[in-house]
Amino acid sequence: MPTSPVLDQFHPLVRDWFTSAFGRPSPPQELGWPAIAEGRHVLVCAPTGSGKTLAAFLWAVDGLVRSGIGGALEDRTSVVYVSPLKALSNDIQKNLREPLRAIRQLAEERGTPLPEIRVAVRTGDTPAKERESMRRRPPHILVTTPESLYILLTAEGSRRFLASAKTVIVDEIHAVADDKRGAHLALSLERLDDLAGVPLQRIGLSATQRPIEEIGRLLVGTRNLKPDGTPDCAMVEVGQRRNLDLSVEVPDQPLGAIASHAMWGEVYDRVAAYARQVRTTIVFVNTRKLVERVSHQLSQRLGGEAVA
Repeated sequence: MPTSPVLDQFHPLVRDWFTSAFGRPSPPQELGWPAIAEGRHVLVCAPTGSGKTLAAFLWAVDGLVRSGIGGALEDRTSVVYVSPLKALSNDIQKNLREPLRAIRQLAEERGTPLPEIRVAVRTGDTPAKERESMRRRPPHILVTTPESLYILLTAEGSRRFLASAKTVIVDEIHAVADDKRGAHLALSLERLDDLAGVPLQRIGLSATQRPIEEIGRLLVGTRNLKPDGTPDCAMVEVGQRRNLDLSVEVPDQPLGAIASHAMWGEVYDRVAAYARQVRTTIVFVNTRKLVERVSHQLSQRLGGEAVA
């Protein structure tokens, strides 16, 4: 199977695992990895499901694998992954553990001992026993939320293992860009830099970033702006332009101040006809009451199991 030259910069274990699992890199990975490998701050804007999370993580995982094989993997945190959503944090933990397990299994098959690379989640819901375990044996990759990161930066035990961090990944960064959570996170990122003694590499991820320059400024902070005020980071923006088949349709009956039952019936029939032609249809309406009405009418036309 042909591979991309960008994969040649990874350790053979990481490269071979990725090739067997995915074949070729996706556009966000192909464009993002060179800048990430250079140590630059990187902002990746790409659709959901395009592989941008692995684009952010894999180079850091590669460094941990190399340290493990070389006998230099310490009980210190190297990567801090910050997600505004606790549910997403748990999902990322699962998605990370499987690749790490597969890479370690591949190493064993090739006779290359590889210590366990640990991932742990720290949120407000993390039990006290797990928090204590984390302090005694820090994870190499820490998954947390903006609020929990703030708390970790104030506690002596967690400050000790956070001081070794080299990379911070901020997922769904647009979700905190326009409120106090964003300002709070920006302060925590600066404190994390001060704690480490050197600027961490910052990688931002989102499927929705507008305007992208403003999101870049939030990611890198005021100390990483160019003289013209633009953020000093690589911006990877792919997959945002899509072909649209857009049309405006109106019922055949005359429009009035209040839609008649016959007119609504015509609308429901037309929506149902479109829905039968495709696999998935999303219908937008203005109110919850109208949601229930439309769902009922479409269920009568398409079947109750087809409408949610």
